[in-house]
Amino acid sequence: MAGTWFKRVMWLGIAANAALALPTLIAPARILTLANLPPATPELWPRFAALLLLLLSVLYIPAAVDYVRYRATAWLAIGARLAGVVFFVGFQNRDYHLLGYFDLTFFVPELILLSLAVRLERQRAEDTSSAQTAIAYDRVR
Repeated sequence: MAGTWFKRVMWLGIAANAALALPTLIAPARILTLANLPPATPELWPRFAALLLLLLSVLYIPAAVDYVRYRATAWLAIGARLAGVVFFVGFQNRDYHLLGYFDLTFFVPELILLSLAVRLERQRAEDTSSAQTAIAYDRVR
């Protein structure tokens, strides 16, 4: 169950990133104004940041599809969210904190859900291993 919810939150985060990045790629000045962020010159930089956010989001997709197979990617995606929180909240002025809180919104549930999902997968593997050992032991007797 935690794994299913992890994937759902990942997809929601990917969609939210796209919803933020696509308009910024097209009309950066307008989006900065709507978000009450300081203007940026040249507009190349917010556009480039939007492009990087889209590319980063594409790299989240394998974890959103199959977090068991792409476990390292899932953990890296969570690490990237944490990096966004630290960068925007810890090292930028208050004007940009909202961008860090955006990442925090996904970081916390993704961390909790993936931790639970990994623990459940590990338990299932141990239970399966124990059952196979018991079956093998019964065959020998």
